[in-house]
Amino acid sequence: MLTREENETLTRVGRGTPAGELLRRYWHPVAAAGELTDEKAIRAVKILGEELVVYRDKKGRYGLVGERCPHRSASLAFGRVDDEGIRCPYHGWKYDARGKCLEQPAEPPERAYKDKIQHTAYPVEKLGGLLFAYLGPEPAPLLPRWDVLAWENGKRWIEKHEIYRCNWLQPMENSVDPSHLYWLHGDTAHLVGAVERYEEEHEFLPFEFGIMKRRTTPGKKPGDSAQIDQHPLVFPNTLRHVFRTIKTDGLLRHNLQIRAPVDDTHTQIYVVYFTPTETDFSPADGEAPWEYFPIRDEKGEYRLEHVLVQDAMAWETQGGITDRTQEHLGVGDEGIISFRKLLHEQISIVRNGGEPLGIIRDPNKNRIIEFDVINERIGLYGSERQKVA
Repeated sequence: MLTREENETLTRVGRGTPAGELLRRYWHPVAAAGELTDEKAIRAVKILGEELVVYRDKKGRYGLVGERCPHRSASLAFGRVDDEGIRCPYHGWKYDARGKCLEQPAEPPERAYKDKIQHTAYPVEKLGGLLFAYLGPEPAPLLPRWDVLAWENGKRWIEKHEIYRCNWLQPMENSVDPSHLYWLHGDTAHLVGAVERYEEEHEFLPFEFGIMKRRTTPGKKPGDSAQIDQHPLVFPNTLRHVFRTIKTDGLLRHNLQIRAPVDDTHTQIYVVYFTPTETDFSPADGEAPWEYFPIRDEKGEYRLEHVLVQDAMAWETQGGITDRTQEHLGVGDEGIISFRKLLHEQISIVRNGGEPLGIIRDPNKNRIIEFDVINERIGLYGSERQKVA
């Protein structure tokens, strides 16, 4: 179990908190690019406890600025965009994507008051159909071109989930908690690769971008070879996964599950799917089809026929922030212990002025970052075959 102070250290995401400062060294999705349209080019968003608006100007450029106008605190979510930036609906003050005040219609030009105003603003980049923002100190690192975001030889689509009523650490600890698979997901029959029994060995291997999980399952019959399932937790808040459906097309579904911390007790999850095909082309710098995924039905009950909703139930029922002073970890929780240790180490690095795990600054190392994902139960045997259905 953790002390109350340790739990606070790992869970709080606001500016100035230990985990909040660590998380601000990474890029986080704030919207699907397809959410911003000509009819609705501005959306209010919240990330790491900060209330912001993301917008697309008339030239197709993106910006992310504080929601409250520095003039009289009106919401820019109801503003207007033009070729230069976003304008407040109340008194017409206008800002560009760097937070520079461009116009103050009621102020005398000779006063140059606008030059004294600097609004909150953060850089935005589009990749894999998502809009990512960086809220940390400059210079910003490169936005990582993870394989599912950067591959183009196939079909990519996005699920934006209903906001989860839990802290970001709960879904991330789940990512290194393999002992839940048999009990929580074992009866979900529409996926090939579901765990059929709990007779496994687990390893949690540190690598340059996080923790590589490797599960070894004995063969079904005496003399059968053991089968490997390997995929990474990409530090700090992403799970890279793959499965194959059997009730639809039987193709592979590579995916990234990104758990963006909204605030201390809410998490926005984006799932980016990619299926390699010979007929589809999905540009990495383009938009991707997206859909809203509710985790509850019209009665407010969990849609437990879905694997990811089974997870949501387990995470939310732990509470807004799990009280880890009351837990009792066992041998099966090795991955959770490893992840917490890694978090503590990276928080300490940032506190001491260093750069945390997985930050990329060399463009030559960021063309496409492919993970060695293996799932032998569904015919995926290693990096040389990971794009073969």
